[in-house]
Parts: sequence; structure tokens; C-alpha cells
Amino acid sequence: MLNVRSLSTEYPGERGTPVRAAQDVSFEVPEGKLFTLLGPSGCGKTTTLRSIAGLERPSAGEIEVAGRIIYSSAQGIFVAPNKRNFGMVFQSYAIWPHMNVFQNAAFPLQVRKLRKKEIHERVMRVLEAVQLADLVDRDATKLSGGQQQRLALARALVMEPQLLLLDEPLSNLDAKLRDRMRSELKRLQRELSLTTVYVTHDQSEALALSHEIAVMNAGRVVQVGTPRQIYEQPHNQFVADFVGTTNFIGGTVTALDDGRCVVACGMGPLRVQASQGVTKEQVVTVSVRPEDVELSEGPLTAADGDNLCKAIVIAKDFLGEHLDFQVRVGEVVLLARAHPSLRTPVGDPIYVRMKAEKCVAIPAVARA
Repeated sequence: MLNVRSLSTEYPGERGTPVRAAQDVSFEVPEGKLFTLLGPSGCGKTTTLRSIAGLERPSAGEIEVAGRIIYSSAQGIFVAPNKRNFGMVFQSYAIWPHMNVFQNAAFPLQVRKLRKKEIHERVMRVLEAVQLADLVDRDATKLSGGQQQRLALARALVMEPQLLLLDEPLSNLDAKLRDRMRSELKRLQRELSLTTVYVTHDQSEALALSHEIAVMNAGRVVQVGTPRQIYEQPHNQFVADFVGTTNFIGGTVTALDDGRCVVACGMGPLRVQASQGVTKEQVVTVSVRPEDVELSEGPLTAADGDNLCKAIVIAKDFLGEHLDFQVRVGEVVLLARAHPSLRTPVGDPIYVRMKAEKCVAIPAVARA
């Protein structure tokens, strides 16, 4: 449905030096899927979204939607935003306060001068989908934050867009409402098969909503993959560090075979997965998530698997549904996440297992 090829966007900077907001960005979004641009502030994700919408004019590249080129630097094509038939929801919902719910949702269709009957049918169908049909006559100013978010979404959907563009639409909501609206948005996207590009800096939001994620840093896409691939198989240290919490263990590859390697490090030899570009004798960083550092109060044997170590508990924090342990193995301190039933006190020994398939060696030079 959407194909972005080698897209670059620049702004004039101080003393004529251009600021590169997006650099050589490429990705594809299949029809009916939700694709997320994830990254820290200033990484170029919103610029990329606005370029797709036509609100920014890129300096190079090409954007194609459903076989139609809407921007091409080489061919001199730039389709105006109002002719792209995209729906967009911004971080600020831009709800018109002098209109009620129905009028807000109907406004884009009235501008197009559609017949009243068609407007009414389309608006009511969309308001039903976002569960606002009972509030058609309510003033927009009397809606809650979540209701305003759904109204902004309804106004975008009523146009029956080819593509839905969402720029951090949940960031203004409180934590509980954000979780609820995230589930609602996911339900709508799946039920209506909306091809969607979603921009966020919130890792949990991206992991929960997306069919596929592009992680961006410093204007570039550094990895594209499913949520599970991004989380479990990061290509570099930036991705591992930005998406969730992880342990980093420095070491050197001493053996490499069929996607697995052995890394000599401060806690002894570790058998781990090898990411792209890892070679023998290379200095690497091993990434392992806290929930994959398994703790046991009893000794472990070779039958229990790879990467078995004895450790000392140096700190622990009770966080309700889980405990965060800090354990020392040799020269390395690991963060481990465990069930609250594990009661080993600080200063006592504990045993650690890290499955090889849950540990990933990434080139140390990839630090962002």
C-alpha cells in the first residue's frame, strides 16, 4: 500500500548549513497493517510522517501509495496534501470547540459538499465504530480526553482514507486512559483493516500496537522488524537500549558457528546468538533482557542448559507484580526480573541461567 524509497528531508540551518531531519529513509507498509516509526525526539519520525502527508516537501526520494506516485524528486512530482486522500490525527486533536460531536465529524464531508443523507450515514457509521454515537449532540468542550481522541479519529476516518497517519495521538492522555485507548485503537485498526503509519517515542505503545516497527535514530532507519524481532533480536546497541530495559555485557567472540557464538567476558564464557555482522575475535556487547536472567535458589546442573552461573544478590526492589534483583557474577552486575515468591536476601548466593537464544551479541562499534 505504501512504499517510501530513499526519502531525505533537509531544513536550512545556521550559516547556510543544512539540517538533515530524515536521511535515506526506506520502508514498505502492506495493506491493512499498522506500521510504527519509533524513536527518540528529534530522530526524524514526525518529519517522515509529515512528508508522507504532504505537509513537508522532501529534498530527495520517492513516495508511492497503492501504485500511485505522490512524490518523486527525480520526476518532479508533488501531489498536494488535499489530493492525497489520507486521514491524519495529530498530537493536538484540534477539535473545534464551537461544534458538537456530529458537526466536528461531519465537517470534512461538508467541505466536500456531499449530500446531507450521505454525510449523515457516513458520520453515524464512524461514530458507531468509535463508540460516540450516543453523544452526537454533545458539545466538543464537554468531552473527556479519551472521547476527544476518538472524535479526532472519527473525523479522520469519515473521509474513508487510503492511509491513516497518526502522530503521537495518545501522548496527551494519562497513563490508564492511554492504555485503554491503545487497546481501542488496535481494535479499530484491525476491524476496519486500516493501513496505518503511527509515530511514537513510547516503546511499549509501539510493541503493543504494531504489525511492524521501524526504529529511527539521527534521521535514519536503523532496524525494521516485527515487535518480537525488534525486542529479542536487536541489530545494534541503540535498538537494544532504546526498546525496553536490557543488560549489556562486554566481551570478545572466541567461536562462531551457524548463528551462535561464544563470548569471553567478565562472567566467563557465554553461548549466545550472533546478530548481523558479528565475526570471530570481534569485540562485542551481549544484550540480555532482565526477564531472561533466570534466578534459582538451588544449584543448577549442565542438564539445565547454557550459561549457568553462581551469583551474589547485591540489591533487590519489590515492585508489586515482580522483584528486580541486582546480582553480581564475577566482574558483571546483572539486572534480573523475578516472581515475588523468590525471597533470597541481599548478600546471599543465588544461581543464574541465561538461555543462549535469549542473549544476543551485537558489534560494540554499533553504539549510537
